[in-house]
Amino acid sequence: MQDTSFAILPENEKKLINKDYKNMGALVSYHSKENNSVELQCENGYVSIQFYRDDIVRIIMNPKGVPIQKSTLAVIKEPEEVKVTIDEDENELTLTSPKLKLVINKVSVLVSIYDSEGQLIVSDAKEGMGYTSNQEVVCYKKMDQENHFYGFGEKTSFLDKRGEKMTMWNTDVYAPHNPEIDALYQSIPYFMSIRNGIAYGIFFDNTSKTVFDMKSSADMYSFSAEAGQLDYYVFAGPSPKDVLEQYTDITGRMPLPPKWSLGYHQSRYSYKSEQEVRDLVAAFKEKDIPLDAVYLDIHYMDGYRVFTFDEDRFPNPKKLIQELKDAGIQVVPIVDPGVKEDPEYYIYQEGVRNDYFCKYIEGNIYFGPVWPGNSAFPDFTSSEVRKWWGDKYQFYTEMGIEGIWNDMNEPAVFNETKTMDVKVIHENDGDPKTHRELHNIYGLLMEESTYEGMKRQLDGNRPFLLTRAGYAGVQRYASVWTGDNRSFWEHLQMAIPMCMNLGMSGVPFCGPDVGGFAHDSNGQLLTRWTQFGTFTPYFRNHSEQSTISQEPWSFGEEYEKVIRKYIQERYVWLPYLYTLFKDASVTGVPVMRPLVLEYPTDKNTFNLSDQFMIGSDMIVAPILTPDTYHRVVYLPEGSWVNYWTDEKLEGGKHHLVEADLSTLPIFIQEGAILTHGTVKSSTETKESELTVHIYPADGHSSSFTYYEDDGKSFKYEEGSYFECKFNIEFKNNRLEITTSLAQDKYDPDWEKVQVIVHGISDEAVILLNGTEQGKVESLGSSRYKILAGKQDFK
Repeated sequence: MQDTSFAILPENEKKLINKDYKNMGALVSYHSKENNSVELQCENGYVSIQFYRDDIVRIIMNPKGVPIQKSTLAVIKEPEEVKVTIDEDENELTLTSPKLKLVINKVSVLVSIYDSEGQLIVSDAKEGMGYTSNQEVVCYKKMDQENHFYGFGEKTSFLDKRGEKMTMWNTDVYAPHNPEIDALYQSIPYFMSIRNGIAYGIFFDNTSKTVFDMKSSADMYSFSAEAGQLDYYVFAGPSPKDVLEQYTDITGRMPLPPKWSLGYHQSRYSYKSEQEVRDLVAAFKEKDIPLDAVYLDIHYMDGYRVFTFDEDRFPNPKKLIQELKDAGIQVVPIVDPGVKEDPEYYIYQEGVRNDYFCKYIEGNIYFGPVWPGNSAFPDFTSSEVRKWWGDKYQFYTEMGIEGIWNDMNEPAVFNETKTMDVKVIHENDGDPKTHRELHNIYGLLMEESTYEGMKRQLDGNRPFLLTRAGYAGVQRYASVWTGDNRSFWEHLQMAIPMCMNLGMSGVPFCGPDVGGFAHDSNGQLLTRWTQFGTFTPYFRNHSEQSTISQEPWSFGEEYEKVIRKYIQERYVWLPYLYTLFKDASVTGVPVMRPLVLEYPTDKNTFNLSDQFMIGSDMIVAPILTPDTYHRVVYLPEGSWVNYWTDEKLEGGKHHLVEADLSTLPIFIQEGAILTHGTVKSSTETKESELTVHIYPADGHSSSFTYYEDDGKSFKYEEGSYFECKFNIEFKNNRLEITTSLAQDKYDPDWEKVQVIVHGISDEAVILLNGTEQGKVESLGSSRYKILAGKQDFK
């Protein structure tokens, strides 16, 4: 009925404030506790305030009793020791940490949060926090005209989410994604607000269905949940990068992925046999197109039973996997949570006998139809079940598999609700709750199980995990792709803000299906999408079985030539990208980022949704419409250089840029230092030469720290890595390049180094570590090459 005009029946109108909404009322009493927290008893409920750090505060409201301070598994940080002082007068209660001041109005328990300088960060609207008769919990915050909102995980539409209402409920959406769809596969109930260049963040840690309403009022926004407590964290910033550091400090950061996972990946639903996979790989080799991974979708399995291979289609999978690994190519099979109801199937037998499957309160197993037919679902809320499931990946790792693709883990079920019955009870390690309360964390717990199981089995190698569903903290275990998109130009356009907002939500390793999954792609679309994909953190071409094939050569030589060029370009850029991944693993700041993250006071960046940055010195502006060979590009303050031509462009302006089919517009900020490698067949090919591109800014100095390790193991955690800081200073036509070694416990493969200096005159003097360098050769456009070696960086 919701697909008809019935949906707009007048009686269905919803009000901004529910008429039976009840806020906390007046403060009755309070007392402090040992763990940096203060508990408030109010007329209509209870509130707990806890400082996690000097600049992070947690607020919990429970209408029924003293708030439960146990966090969800999204939060991995324990509160730090924070010195909190409490002051009270007739009207207000004030809690102060070294960086925050919380002022609580005693009459209505409204909370206002200030920084240490007395500047307001965020405050409750007059409605405050409260609940409705059906136990929905709600919090209302003030919003002014200058607030802009980012994050919210995986959402459609534009970058700035002001003016949108978004639901967090992990949902399998095969229908074309569009701005009206507000619930997709990932639920990350976190956002960042930027106002006049100053940022704060809020993480609403509730795993039931939650709603963020930045739409219904001009002067306030709200977040609500249909079950559980109101439990949220405020991150004080003040910069956008500070907020990301704070949020990822409590929810975790991405571990460094294996380097092969950053290469080009090829998938289809499905490559259905060993011979088809071999023919695919042979075509990549013949056409000189790099390849690091081939994916196996559900047809590789025996009747879609997970942890099996179809013996007719794949008679010797271990041999195939080893042959591909010898060629530098990994195999990544799909694994879904649905376990076929089959009394002769060992996974199903073990799950039933050990009570590992999701059940109703009466004790009967929940069954739902998915690919194998009627299926049971592991209860990943149990640590015992997660250990059992994780151990099962030995089936794959013993064959040589090091990467897994988790799909259908919302969990998706082929019924009207698209998911598990919300009345199912999860064991939850002795704290049983319904699926209605825990739905959004199901995928995250499957990812933990998979990642930790693989990690135990790979003899020190890093696992790679790709997931469709997730919750806050997903970055600790998996990369994310944006699900079942379409081969539409509109979906190419939408992928940019989706990935940027995932990055602003603490998920740096993400990307869409290049070329589009469903519908038929075409040569132009695949070419432009591949150009964009060169710089998405996750780079995979994937398509649905009934569509036209969209491998790189599928649309003729004209397109294949350009697609090959950009897939090769991915490998050239890997040393730079890998350094940015390392930075993301330490700071939480994403590899692919919106311009507003770097230029939060520039109004032209607030909702800039069709271009993005890689790191802090590079802008990528893809072509996003058919038969288009130019576009407008915004370059913020500073001076910028066209990557392909070395043409200098003034910042703080919009530019009309030409871009034929073979050109992806890229712009480098003066002062940038970029590290490049060489074209290679896969990341398994050793890097023979490092190229350092330097773009001096006259009268300025700048630096870049280049990082390298073995790309495979966790030895980097023990200090086995190479890190070199480049510093440049350009004054009076004199360029000084100095290097300083920060860490030298890993020896990179390359021996030769070439330094390309851009934008200097013939008369310029170049010094490397104090020694004047001869310009070995002019590359035109005021570019010069000098040669160096590994010894120059030690």
